[in-house]
Amino acid sequence: MEQTIYWKMDRMEQEHWWFVSRRSIIETILQSQLHTIGPHSKILDAGCGTGGNLDMLSQLGCEVIGLEMEQDAAEIARSKSGKSVYMGSLPDQVPFSDESFDLIVLLDVLEHIEDDLGTLASLTSKLKPGGSLLITVPAFSFLWSNHDESHHHKRRYRLHELVGKMQHCNLQPKHASYFNTWLFPVIAFVRILQKKLGFMRKSDDLSMPSPFINKLLTGVMSSERHILKHSKLPFGVSIMAIGQKL
Repeated sequence: MEQTIYWKMDRMEQEHWWFVSRRSIIETILQSQLHTIGPHSKILDAGCGTGGNLDMLSQLGCEVIGLEMEQDAAEIARSKSGKSVYMGSLPDQVPFSDESFDLIVLLDVLEHIEDDLGTLASLTSKLKPGGSLLITVPAFSFLWSNHDESHHHKRRYRLHELVGKMQHCNLQPKHASYFNTWLFPVIAFVRILQKKLGFMRKSDDLSMPSPFINKLLTGVMSSERHILKHSKLPFGVSIMAIGQKL
């Protein structure tokens, strides 16, 4: 991603509706789906960015480690969380032994990497037998916008595509769904209209709305966690999937 985006993320990821809602959904899914995670478990946040999810993962009572390729982002993550954050990149420069982790989270990272299959295989090798990989990615190529361009995305996914790639890498899907569903019609309409009119916003979408709108959007998107912890949503702006190492 562009360097300025990391600084924006650091400033906003504790309050911006998107980051807050995604953390809420992920925490709910981990608590409801992964009953094997406990105080002695070891978690890796691969591509942790500026570390906004490390504290949330620590609430599970586990040892949490970050992996990040950008030095500035890694330093922010260490300072903010007090956690160990290692330098490395996916898929080939992962400085950990095989079968080291009970859980690896890969949160909106896979779409940045050319070799997504190689990345999934590499991370699977770092899981202990029976360990789990939780992934979030953006969904549907027709939603491509300047947000994807400025974040240097390679692709957006469909659910069956992501699940198929996980299976190819010896990950058994345990729970997979679209999310950010309630806001999908509005986001899709805006992005399609922009394309029809022949322009895309020059913004990277990382702007803080008014407190009222921010609170409203947080409540709307976060409410999906009550469905996602035991069921699936048929479409959405993003995808979440958990795979268990065979």
